[in-house]
Amino acid sequence: MKLQNIELETVEYLRTPVAIRQKCDRLFDLARLDKLRYFRVDLSQLDKAANYVIDTTRQQYPDFNIPFHSRWRHFEAGNLSRLAELDAALAEFALIEQAKIKFDLAIISVLLDAGAGADWQYCEPETGQVYRRSEGLAIASLRMFCQGVFSSNPDFPWQADSRGLSQLKLETLAAGFQVSRDNPLVGLTGRLELLQRLGNAICQHPLLFGSENPRPGNLAKYLLDNRVSGVNTVNATEVLNAVLTGFGEIWPGRYAIGGVNLGDVWRHPALTGENLGDEFVPFHKLSQWLTYSLLEPLQELGLEVAGLDELTGLPEYRNGGLCLDIGLLQAKNSAIFEQSYLPGSEVIVEWRSLTVNLLDKIAAAIREKLHLSATELPLVKILQGGTWAAGRKIAGELRAGGVPPIQIESDGTVF
Repeated sequence: MKLQNIELETVEYLRTPVAIRQKCDRLFDLARLDKLRYFRVDLSQLDKAANYVIDTTRQQYPDFNIPFHSRWRHFEAGNLSRLAELDAALAEFALIEQAKIKFDLAIISVLLDAGAGADWQYCEPETGQVYRRSEGLAIASLRMFCQGVFSSNPDFPWQADSRGLSQLKLETLAAGFQVSRDNPLVGLTGRLELLQRLGNAICQHPLLFGSENPRPGNLAKYLLDNRVSGVNTVNATEVLNAVLTGFGEIWPGRYAIGGVNLGDVWRHPALTGENLGDEFVPFHKLSQWLTYSLLEPLQELGLEVAGLDELTGLPEYRNGGLCLDIGLLQAKNSAIFEQSYLPGSEVIVEWRSLTVNLLDKIAAAIREKLHLSATELPLVKILQGGTWAAGRKIAGELRAGGVPPIQIESDGTVF
């Protein structure tokens, strides 16, 4: 086999949820043997964790009618029907055009949804309400989208197109997020560069994003047109694969194989081996979060989504914080809580890896307690109900401002 073929196969493997779980499971097995540098696991706390997440879910969804964990939830912050406003504005368009618009919105908003930092807030002019963190970022991006900030066509604001994205200015984005000296947003430049790279990247994949007016939202038509003939189903992993293929070049260049940017993939020294890519641990957190957020517009087209639980839990600081704060994960040295870390540092890679595995274990324990199957209560609903909300809740109980237990130096493109 030629090296080029090995490189291609390795890249393709590292883009799969199977690879995420396999690599994270290997690190989890080492943690169980107390062979990792920073963390050990205590599965005696699993029952406590499952009960805490169930209680949190019941507070939010007493009837357990839980929606998907996706960007669309944040647009409804404050129990305001912003999506009903959007649907009313789009009612004149054909269903496929509505789906393309919603894809544009979801993709832009998710890519802008890295950690905002503790000092930033957004005052929504339309309501006077103040929002922070993910909800603030979501509402700000929704308002910018509807104003045409990401469109190069003044007569059609409801799109993000190649020219509008690649020519986006820092001052425009800063104004949309209400950034000032007194209202700083972490990683603003990183977010801008991500959107600019997106504008350039979609031109490289006309099959996915169109050739006449390249838009991220054209991915909706691609997924609709590329179903198996006569089948009204789309597989969640097919959506993820399209996302990873189409947007792979937008991520900051960290690691590459054969010139292909790997994205949210990191090294861990415990995994070194003889084969290409052995040391890498893939997460694809934002890409999976994006995939989860694209499923609802596809359902609105009448498609059924299969293979939901093939995707993994999201290894970010709310889910990871829950695992630490509830005691499933234990730091070997309390000194790790006293400094901040880059995403590629060994402590963060360990934390995220163990979180992926533990989310699956929490989900299994919850289903067993509630006598529900994975089909009835998929992981994407447990995340929403769920582990993400429980992570935020327990952080608020333990620390002022609800900050995560470990501080991350985010560049606006990972968390």
